[in-house]
Amino acid sequence: VYNKKEQQGRRMKRKLVESSILFVSIVKWVFLATCVGIIVGLSTTLFIKMLNFSVAFASQYPYYYLFLPVALFASAAIVKYFAPEAEGHGTEKIIEAVHKNDGKINPMVVPVKLAATIITIAMGGSAGKEGPAAQIGAALASVFSDLLRFDGHDRKKLVICGISAGFATVFGTPIAGALFGVEVLFVGSMMYEVLLPSFIAGIVGFQVSSSLGLTYFYKPLEFIPVFSSLFFLKVCAAGIFFGLCSLVMIEMIHLFDRLGRKITIWSPMKGLLGGSALVILTFVFSTQYLGLGIETIEGALKGDSVPEGAFLLKILYTAITLNFGGTGGSITPLFFVGATAGNMFGSLFGLDLGTFAAIGMVSVLAGTSNTPISASIMAIELFGPEVATYAAVACIISFRMTGHRSINPTQ
Repeated sequence: VYNKKEQQGRRMKRKLVESSILFVSIVKWVFLATCVGIIVGLSTTLFIKMLNFSVAFASQYPYYYLFLPVALFASAAIVKYFAPEAEGHGTEKIIEAVHKNDGKINPMVVPVKLAATIITIAMGGSAGKEGPAAQIGAALASVFSDLLRFDGHDRKKLVICGISAGFATVFGTPIAGALFGVEVLFVGSMMYEVLLPSFIAGIVGFQVSSSLGLTYFYKPLEFIPVFSSLFFLKVCAAGIFFGLCSLVMIEMIHLFDRLGRKITIWSPMKGLLGGSALVILTFVFSTQYLGLGIETIEGALKGDSVPEGAFLLKILYTAITLNFGGTGGSITPLFFVGATAGNMFGSLFGLDLGTFAAIGMVSVLAGTSNTPISASIMAIELFGPEVATYAAVACIISFRMTGHRSINPTQ
């Protein structure tokens, strides 16, 4: 009897100890994730406001894009001599830091990425703002963890919180942003232990940026599709088409990456080449494919007609920008590609243009970055729950179409 009571007492003590450790761990990560969310919310707000001001200033002049060769030259030079880790699109470099360096990121990435991205996008380079925001957030989280003398495991968790908060604050999608930061690191698996701090960091970052005046684009769909077997088959066909679009973008980005590596000249000179190529393309086609392309994305989602093949030209502009001197993110261009491809698909088959632009936008994200769950949730946060079922099906099909290919090779 005494032995049984003693064993029960020991088991109870172990349970209390385990519960206490779990409680302390939860409190610890709630506090740390909140701190990261505040830091990233502030840094992202500063970055976006500076970027918006620069874009508005440059766009006052009709031929501002003629400075693209100089802009990409300057961007490449700043990155080369001050922080080579800031090269290209930010998401890939963060994934590499998490996998290879325990989340250790050079603090110089913060000012260098901010300056180089603003120069690139303001002068017309086809790049996004989410990768830089996430990379800046991750770098600040890395610095924060070093100040607290965290080991590699805890630093990685804080850096992932920085990624999540960065995406959440840029797009105004705290849940999808939090999941994206966890899902994008690996193909086919997630670090569930980081879910709670990622959600907290994303939500706090979003609230901070919103309170400081950042506004976001939400477009609840006015067209509510009625379920039918035929419509469901059309959604499946659209998912296949968006998967093919994702494959084209992945392969084009990698093709120009290989081409850039084969041209063994001083990297700022590659910026001059890339900028000159973009200027020539703009004279041949249109200024529509320069910069972020937010107006085109919004037009496609509203059901306005867009030029056929617009998504292919945006892929070309983005591949040149990111591999020949420019720096920035890849997801805003992905949204352009998905929205315009979906708009075209809807036009060809007599479907609602806005609905399929919305489905295409998230499906290409799922296919190119292997993030079907966060892409499906982003559809709900941006476009409302009515499109959720169809968007999820298209996202998963697009994801399956690309296999293990990714715009982020280190993933």
